[in-house]
Formats: sequence, structure tokens, C-alpha cells
Amino acid sequence: MKGRNGPGGMQNLMRQANQLQLKIKKVQEDLAERSYEGTAGGGAVTVTVKGEHTVTGLKINEDVVKAGDTEMLQDMIIAAANDALKKARDTQAAEMEKVTGGFNFPGMF
Repeated sequence: MKGRNGPGGMQNLMRQANQLQLKIKKVQEDLAERSYEGTAGGGAVTVTVKGEHTVTGLKINEDVVKAGDTEMLQDMIIAAANDALKKARDTQAAEMEKVTGGFNFPGMF
């Protein structure tokens, strides 16, 4: 008994799935190379991360260092890093949703 899509329906579906998988891989590779900045303390600390969630840069305003409040500086670095990582995650989720139409493919992301 043939499926509703005819004899080539399954092959067509598999071809479309393969094309989607290639698109997803391309988007993932592109997103991994992007940089995202997060800031804290009104721009006193800036952290840059790559899309694969690695820290690639850290800028600290000299005035913050001169203030000598190590605990506050540590908190700002953590806040800026978390801000950058959130931007990376949010951008990646939005870009993947564009490709997949919001459909979640288990194990692919």
C-alpha cells in the first residue's frame, strides 16, 4: 500500500530533511564565529565572547581599577560575561528558529 504522498514521498521528505540539516549546520557555523559584547557598570567593564561561548576579550575602565574595589570589579566582570553569553544564546535561538520555523529537532542544537 502506497503512502498518501505517493511512491516518491519518503524520498522527497528525506531530501528536504537533508537540505534542512545542511542549512542548520551552516547557520550554526556562522553563529559560532560571531562576536557578542556584554557590559556592566555603565560600560565600565566590557566582555566579548564568540558564539561557541568562549571569552575572547575583556576591557576594564581604568577608573574602576583605581577605585580598588576588587569585589565590585569581580561582580561587574561576571555580569558583563553573563550579558554577552545571554546575547549569544538569544541571537542563536532566534536565528535557528528562522531556519527551523520554530520546530525543535532533538539532539541537533
